[in-house]
Amino acid sequence: MYKTHRVVMEELSSFASPKSKLSKMIRSKEILHLKRGVFLEPNDKTNSMFSIASVLYGPSYISFESALAHYGMIPERVKGIISATYNKNKNKKFHTPIGDFYYYYLPKFAYPFGIVRKEEGEQGFLIATPEKAILDLIYKNSKLKEVKELKDFLIEDKRIEEEWLSRLDESEVAKLCLIYRQPQCLLFPKMLRKYYA
Repeated sequence: MYKTHRVVMEELSSFASPKSKLSKMIRSKEILHLKRGVFLEPNDKTNSMFSIASVLYGPSYISFESALAHYGMIPERVKGIISATYNKNKNKKFHTPIGDFYYYYLPKFAYPFGIVRKEEGEQGFLIATPEKAILDLIYKNSKLKEVKELKDFLIEDKRIEEEWLSRLDESEVAKLCLIYRQPQCLLFPKMLRKYYA
């Protein structure tokens, strides 16, 4: 489990200079410094990467390829943890000793829908539903203008398995598409029609 700066300082309060001790521990990798005020025990195997992602930058939830890989919808392992956030004017990334974390912004009006809470190693995190994760991907690719382009993007480029497309909740897709209000998102229900037939 991650530790805040205050917790670490309390644990080191018996030392003459807790700050100096912390600096030495970071250099010797006795403790990992993820970002300002966030630390991690290096040998703690209970750490949830998804939970840590929500601590590093928020509000955020796991989405895009990370969520799709979690659900088994894409075959490849995803490099880093990819999350969605809002009210930010640019994407953000953190390179840490335990891995890379990426955050892509979405409009505030689309952010709170299609998110569920899960646990990993008794640590909670928020993650997009399969429908939401795909629509987050589509939303960030405004160059998609036709159904065929969208299909190629999802199946050929992102390698989403077609079997999964038939399992998506049609009413959830329709609801989320209206929330995003983007032409490329409105292509998705049209593309899915053959899977629902």
